[in-house]
This record gives sequence, structure tokens and C-alpha cells, in this order.
Amino acid sequence: MAAKRKTKKKLADIGVVGLAVMGENLILNAESKGFTVACFNRTTSKVDDFVVNGRAKGKNIIGCKTVKALVKSLKRPRKVMLMVKAGGAVDAFIEQVIPYLEKGDIIIDGGNSHFPDTIRRTEYCESKGLLYIGTGVSGGEEGALLGPSIMPGGSKKAWRSVKKIFQAISAHTDEGEACCDWVGEGGAGHFVKMVHNGIEYGDMQMICETYQMMTQGLGMTNAEMEKVFTRWNKGKLDSYLIEITRDILGYTDEEGNDTVDLILDTAGQKGTGKWTAVAALDEGMPLTLIGEAVFARCLSAMKDERVAAAKKLKGPEIKKLTGKKKEQMVKDLQEALYASKIVSYAQGYQLMRAAAKTYGWNLNYGGIALMWRGGCIIRSAFLGKIKEAFDKNPELDNLLLDPFFKRAVTRAQEAWRRVVVSAVELGIPMPAISAALAYYDGYRAARLPANLLQAQRDYFGAHTYERIDKDRGEFFHTNWTGRGGSTAASTYIV
Repeated sequence: MAAKRKTKKKLADIGVVGLAVMGENLILNAESKGFTVACFNRTTSKVDDFVVNGRAKGKNIIGCKTVKALVKSLKRPRKVMLMVKAGGAVDAFIEQVIPYLEKGDIIIDGGNSHFPDTIRRTEYCESKGLLYIGTGVSGGEEGALLGPSIMPGGSKKAWRSVKKIFQAISAHTDEGEACCDWVGEGGAGHFVKMVHNGIEYGDMQMICETYQMMTQGLGMTNAEMEKVFTRWNKGKLDSYLIEITRDILGYTDEEGNDTVDLILDTAGQKGTGKWTAVAALDEGMPLTLIGEAVFARCLSAMKDERVAAAKKLKGPEIKKLTGKKKEQMVKDLQEALYASKIVSYAQGYQLMRAAAKTYGWNLNYGGIALMWRGGCIIRSAFLGKIKEAFDKNPELDNLLLDPFFKRAVTRAQEAWRRVVVSAVELGIPMPAISAALAYYDGYRAARLPANLLQAQRDYFGAHTYERIDKDRGEFFHTNWTGRGGSTAASTYIV
């Protein structure tokens, strides 16, 4: 009697560690695109809850109760994707999985890790003969399930092994282009995701400032604002964040209350906006708008202090605009929001360009705009114009200098200034939108008052200065008081 052949176990295309919201949805996304996925969770009961009794039941998803079993279930080169909390948990899982991997296997971190950690982890894994990818994944719960924006960086050799999977599960533009491509070496992927999140902070803050002007300065109801945002979402401000703002303003609870009015005005944050602002300081890049957006969240958190201060600190009486002035202000707000949005992206791209020089990354700036056109939180029609700008001129110094954006800001400028002036006169805070205008005015200024600042630095610290009538790189010191000597500081950093 012939012996029965042993059935060969089907191996998975990729393994995922972590069955929280993002992990589960990415697994289901990949399975729906024809890939077999293995999964593991530290709390092993969640594996059965998901694979045996939950949404993965009956699908090509392999549940594993140990890290060893997970690795054993994967095709070579093995691809293990970590969807765990950023920080120590990532390092801990790397150490757990390494003993079971072989040369050329790939570890992927799909969380919101800080890019210096990704640089360190890439070097560490490569030193052990492994490949490492740190990838930004943006789009939230819905994006993870239906198609997120994916921004991978790290070991370049790993890209060919994950490209098919990543581009299949990512969002796609209307033209069918995948919102995923290789970003660069080391921590480039997580850096670009960090900047994405910083821009997200800025976009959200500017929309909130617009909302505050509409409510306090114009006396608009939520229903009126919903109509305005509906209209804006069909024009040049067409974007996911404008769309969800429209939906929020139109949402009522079971008792008919406008839900947005019942929400406490204290904003939370996970830290990526702060990382962006700190990176900008490290690189000497003026990310003023995103910095103000981060600080606005910090100020909102001081709720008790603000309530107490409101009883003691007085400002101008807010006299709501009406009639034609109200109609004009709504139009002006659209222009101010659009112009400020351009500045936000201009600043973000300047930061990426500076970091690319610092870390030796070869970033594709048009490609980054393409990755952000679908799936992610800042997705918008506007990003197509950014891609066109960098496709035309990959060496573009500043988005404001591209002909399309230069014309757009020029057209919006008068309205933008009227909005900021009105906000100041009414005592309505607009930190992000006003910071955007201040940056624009500073960037277009051929001469800034830093000559006086350098004189001050030289006066009290002999920090030296350059002169307009001498060659750049030649430094001078003045004995301003007659009591100082001729010795000057040796460090001069612009």
C-alpha cells in the first residue's frame, strides 16, 4: 500500500506582529489583494479572537502563537512587519525575532517611529546580515484597510522584495499610480512621514482658525459653515481634511445636538508634530507655521488657566461682521487658507531638502507628493500641482518660486492680509495663518533687520559680522564701547 504524501504547508508572503487597529486592517488589506499573511500578537488570545473567531476567519491568514512559529511560516526572504507602539517595543521585538532569521531576511517597522531610531535600527540589523525597512503608513483605520499612503526607507536592497506587496496594498491615484515608492536610505521613510504629520498639524490648525473666525467673527452656525466647507471641497481646497470638517460640522447626536459644540477644547498630540519642529530647529529651517500649530495644541491643553485668564484679561469687543462684509470675509478666508497651505508645504519641503543634505538621502520630491495624493490624512487635489512643480524642476529651492504657486499666492495676498488684520482687530487668535503670512513677507524680503541683530551679538559677545561691502566669508569685529579688546569669537554659524 502506497504511503500518503505529506501535504506541504502553505507559506505566508509576509508576517505581521501586532493586532491593534492598524495591524488587523493592514493584514485584511493584504489578504484581499491575494497575499497570504501570518500574524502574531504578544497577547496570544487576540490571535484566536482575530483568526478563528473574528474578521480573519476563513481567510488566507495564518495565526501564530509564538515569534518562532511566525518566522517559520514565512517564505524566504522572510518579511516580518512590526505594527507595535513606537519606542522600546520595537527594539524588544527586533531582539525577539532576530534569532530566528537568516541573512537577507527583512524586518519592517510600520509604526510612527522617530527617524533617528530608524537610522540606528537599520545599521544594527545590517550589521547582523539582515535588511531593515522603516516605513511611514498614513491613512488611519480606513486607510490601512482600503489603501494607505506608504513611505518606505532603510535598506535599499529590501525594496525589491516588498515592492509588490506594498504597492498592491497602498492607495492609488485616479490615474492608477501607487501612493507608495522607495523614499531613501536609513531613516528617510520615517522622516518623510514625520514631515507629513507636521503638515497635517498645520492644515488642521489653519482649518480650526478659519472655523473660529467664522463662529466668533461672523456668527455663523454649524449648518452655514457646513455649506461653505461643502463648496470649498469642490474647488482648490478639495482635500480629506476639508471633507471631514464638513461632515463634523453637519453631525448631530441622538438628541439633535451638534456634536462638535459638546467637545472640550483641549487638543491631544502623539509627538510627531513636535519632532518635526525640533528637526527644523536642528536643520536651521524656519518651519514657523508647523511650530505654531504645535504650540496651539499646547495652549489648548491649558484649559483651566485659560478659563481663569478669560475673566481677568480683556481684549477688543468682538463685533460680528454682517451683510456684504460677512460674505467678503468668507471669500477672504478661503484665499487665506489656500495661501497659508502653500506656505506650509513650502516649509515642509525645505526641511526635507535640508535633511537630505545632512543625511545623504536622495529624495524624490515629486514622488513624495504622489505618495501623499491618496490614502493619507493630508491627501488633496493640491498635491498634484506640487508633483508637477518638482517634476518640472527637481532642484526647486522653494515651492513659492514655482510659477503656479507664485501666481496663486499673489492672487490670494490681499484677502490673506485682510483676514489677518481682521483677526487682530477682533482679538481672534490666528497663530498659524498669521505665521504663514509673516514667513511669506520674510522670505520675499531682500533685506531683514538681522544686521542689527549681528551688531548686538558682536557688541555683547564679540561674535563678529560680515559686511555688505566685503566678500562673504570675511568677518569683522567692532570695539563698540572702547573698553573691549581685539579678540573675537571663533564660531560663526548662519
